[in-house]
Amino acid sequence: MQVCVCLLLLALTLPAYAHNTPFSYIDLKLQEAGISASVEAYAVDWAHELPDVDADLLMRTGGAEKQKQRLFNIAVSRFALSSANETLKPELRGITSLADKQRVRLSIYYPWREAPTALHVHCQLFPYDTRHRTYLNVYQDSRLTQQSTFEGAVTDLDYKPGSHQTILAVIKQFLVQGVYHIFTGPDHILFIVGLLLLGGTIRQLLKIVTAFTIAHSITLCLATLNILNPPARVIEPMIALSIVFVGVHNMYTRWKHQRDHGIEEGEAPVLPDARLLFAFGFGFIHGFGFANALHEMELPPAALGWTLLSFNLGVEFGQACIVLTVAPLLAFLHRKSEMIAQRVVTVGSLTVIVAGAFWFVQRVIAG
Repeated sequence: MQVCVCLLLLALTLPAYAHNTPFSYIDLKLQEAGISASVEAYAVDWAHELPDVDADLLMRTGGAEKQKQRLFNIAVSRFALSSANETLKPELRGITSLADKQRVRLSIYYPWREAPTALHVHCQLFPYDTRHRTYLNVYQDSRLTQQSTFEGAVTDLDYKPGSHQTILAVIKQFLVQGVYHIFTGPDHILFIVGLLLLGGTIRQLLKIVTAFTIAHSITLCLATLNILNPPARVIEPMIALSIVFVGVHNMYTRWKHQRDHGIEEGEAPVLPDARLLFAFGFGFIHGFGFANALHEMELPPAALGWTLLSFNLGVEFGQACIVLTVAPLLAFLHRKSEMIAQRVVTVGSLTVIVAGAFWFVQRVIAG
């Protein structure tokens, strides 16, 4: 009971969009005489570093232009390129406000006297936010040769011009991103937990999770490849409603079986598994939510194949961790005391309903 209440309180403190993780992006293009760099971040992050400037000002016509030297100074104090022979000196080439994305992009050039045999990259753009991630793409001869992520204590990268990142390294990186997305997406966690609350055999639960997996994998591919991509303002409220539906279904199913079969409090009912059908149906909606998170990373087209696969595998691994944690705990409760287990199911289902309804209202208002 106390655990469910804590989960509910935690859910109600979360922002309207559970995937609003702060990102920034850096593209490096190695050229004959130097490196052309694009540094792009959300206006709200840039504004945090300027006490007298807010994000709206940076989005206004000419707002970012007036602050370009200050923003440039911030960027180059936290993002640096060096070689064995020299520290490359940055030159500001321009600034662009991306109003549709609420981001500001700096164009910086790093000239060199001679092409380095090794390049060291240091990056920690916004240390005030421990969740912040910076995605780096390195291009040479118009080809993507390196993808990396700077986050937390990971602030440095050594790159050898002419080298190519292995497929295994890409898979490892975005596998971790998929796991991270699941564990920082409380709406997806609550949906899966809601599906598990009514219990069942391992075979039943595996079928339910597999149905959800198949469905969201399909829409994740469709959306990431820009074949079908509904806007987040539509998808996010629908994800919240799917959570409400799961909780209501749990409550209704228990009540109906108690009414129709005279099951007493504390006795485990044998339930028909309609969860398989709506897990598959709602899986399509959640897939678009996963795709929105992947889109936020703004991956270059050359990276989509392996990154899509590895990100999806990371999502599945995260889901498997949730199932392997929750299902045994519920089974243990049923063995110890069916009455307590049923009360946990009731309180858990109410938590799912209230949290989903709260997110729905938030997301409709924010959308």
